Amino acid sequence: MQQTVFTAFLLFIAAFCRGQTYVSIAPSLTNTAGTIAEKSNLAFELGRQWDVFSLGIDAGKSTFGKMTGRDTSLYLEIRPNLNIFQVGKFTSTLTPGIGYIFNAKESLLTELTYGIEYSINDQLHINAFLGQYFYSGRYTASNVSFFGISCAWYFKAFNNKSLIGQAKKERN
Repeated sequence: MQQTVFTAFLLFIAAFCRGQTYVSIAPSLTNTAGTIAEKSNLAFELGRQWDVFSLGIDAGKSTFGKMTGRDTSLYLEIRPNLNIFQVGKFTSTLTPGIGYIFNAKESLLTELTYGIEYSINDQLHINAFLGQYFYSGRYTASNVSFFGISCAWYFKAFNNKSLIGQAKKERN
């Protein structure tokens, strides 16, 4: 059993080292009632991408509205992402996520987001996305839809691939 766990650990480390590190900023707006500040969200993500899959840690603020008492808008989330389909410089993305909202009654955060990503170059990618946040607590639950644009910077040149698509044939 120890050898199996050790082998799995070594494979994980090898895969992690082959990944590409990125950082992303993602402002968005929700469809809730209120002012623009109350509808505004901001997220910062740091992650790694391997071929069509990436995994990031997202820290953000779910509203910029004025709060009385404790701040219940700060959250931390784990966000896996899958590049579903690619045509040229455009990629269709799917991102589920799960996280925790600090000091909130509905502290469990889950997310489902869809996006269209455009690769400006091998290091800079822009993604228009839409999705839903689902909040739940012990006694209450709610959800909200959102729309936003993210900008990701890959520390080394990287070319996204898709889960579905045809490989280009090289011609001599």
